[in-house]
Amino acid sequence: MLELEIDEKNKQELEQETVLIKQKVEELSFILLLDGPYDKNDCILEIHPGAGGTESCDWAMMLYRMYTRWCEKKKYKIEVLDYQDGEEAGIKNVSIRVKGTNAYGYLKNEKGVHRLVRLSPFDSNNRRHTSFASVEITPEIEQDNDIEIDEKDLKIDVYRSTGAGGQGVNTTDSAVRITHLPTKIVVTCQNERSQIQNKEQALKVLKNKLLIRKLEQQEQAINEIKGDQANINFGSQIRSYVLHPYSMVKDHRTNAETSNVNKVLDGDIDLFIEANLKQKR
Repeated sequence: MLELEIDEKNKQELEQETVLIKQKVEELSFILLLDGPYDKNDCILEIHPGAGGTESCDWAMMLYRMYTRWCEKKKYKIEVLDYQDGEEAGIKNVSIRVKGTNAYGYLKNEKGVHRLVRLSPFDSNNRRHTSFASVEITPEIEQDNDIEIDEKDLKIDVYRSTGAGGQGVNTTDSAVRITHLPTKIVVTCQNERSQIQNKEQALKVLKNKLLIRKLEQQEQAINEIKGDQANINFGSQIRSYVLHPYSMVKDHRTNAETSNVNKVLDGDIDLFIEANLKQKR
């Protein structure tokens, strides 16, 4: 129609509509990458600072803020399961439940070690420091799985909750820490009011972790048979966040990068999530 008769108004409307359609197609293409068995599920996100004391604890807090901001943008709900403050700053450990469609599908790509390079605000000489923190992602699996847990394999500790809570939460030994002795997996929960409720939540998380561990072992065995050595394990460094001497965030698995570090630390991580999903596909 435009070839027969130039109409600037129709041309502008078509151009605007084309942009919207392109955006919608890209969004749908992104969603179609989430076809794993647990991708649509809620998940548990844990952050653990590495060696380095206050420096790493502060980095863990920065990551916690980054992920909570990302969840807010996605309209995902967050429930804090365990939160332990650092001795001077930051956090020693945090575990949150992320609730929303495809939460695990998106966040599973964040599993691994995250590295920060910056001029330390805790160093009186203003020297450059490198800090590490690990992120672990576990899907919430509603249906019963075939994982059986022997009570003899569990070490259960109870202690007083240290995080924020309502009346009664921090006044009794209601927090629960469960260690699965054969695998050394440790789970904690302290957000519920009673020890029984916290134990139930912790056991549920443990069961999910054991199932994922089993599935990862099966996948590893298959890849070894196929001769595929490209697996990324939990202990690997997946991404670097450099604040000095230049600004850059780079994902080492896909080489996706951006110089806008502040935007990333404010929760804009879809660039890296999408790059990883596309690479795996």
